[in-house]
Amino acid sequence: MKTPSSPRSVEGAARSAVDHPALEWLARAGFVMNGILHLLIGWIAIRIATGSGGGEASNSGALAQIASAPGGQFLLWAGAIGFMALGLWQVVEMILGSEEVSDRGKAGTKAAVYFALGVTTARFASGGSDSDSETASGTTAGLLGSGLGKVALVAAGLVIIGVGAYHVYKGATKKFVEDLERTGGGNVGRAIVVSGQLGYIAKGAALIILGGLVVAAVVTADPEKAGGLDAALRTVGEQPFGQILLIATGVGIALYGVYSLGRARYSRM
Repeated sequence: MKTPSSPRSVEGAARSAVDHPALEWLARAGFVMNGILHLLIGWIAIRIATGSGGGEASNSGALAQIASAPGGQFLLWAGAIGFMALGLWQVVEMILGSEEVSDRGKAGTKAAVYFALGVTTARFASGGSDSDSETASGTTAGLLGSGLGKVALVAAGLVIIGVGAYHVYKGATKKFVEDLERTGGGNVGRAIVVSGQLGYIAKGAALIILGGLVVAAVVTADPEKAGGLDAALRTVGEQPFGQILLIATGVGIALYGVYSLGRARYSRM
């Protein structure tokens, strides 16, 4: 007769699973895919700024470009699996990692983001399509119809602004290096550190603008303002010296992609 598993044995089994080399390899592949997406988003933003084309400067825009490239379907399926592995890893970190509530909350949020990216990537891999801008505007329009929905939108906007500010802080103080060092004492190349610095600051600035647009959508009752990352980047381009600012932001987001590629190698798992 089998005896019930103790919490300690369940914890050990979960830790063994997340530490399995296969899952670690897949999770690192997720970082690679995340890097590719940011490189493409940055490139799209630069093309928008220079008037040489563009598309939607968002995850869905980047995924659409991959889907249309030779071998794109294979890369998308690999990326979807990688994102799911990253999500699973974050779930285990949330349950078995730090006892700090804030750390568990961050792990849970990251898990949700990676799972969502995995589902979206799989949708593109299977021949479907999506638009982050249309989804964001549609969701905002629905929530603007009620007082509670407006409160939720303002709260979401403030949270996004907070996440963006933390990104800027993390880049300015090089706090992200802690995530890069595999054993806590290893050294990474200066190019990766600089890429992380500029990347975190640029992405943080874009998120702050995005959060501000969500709040503005509530104030002006205009759901089109909350058009996701693409809308935030286009807002940058509409400012004085907007072309220069958008190019700089696009380069920064691309550098975040370089950092994410470096994280695939150096991140502690």
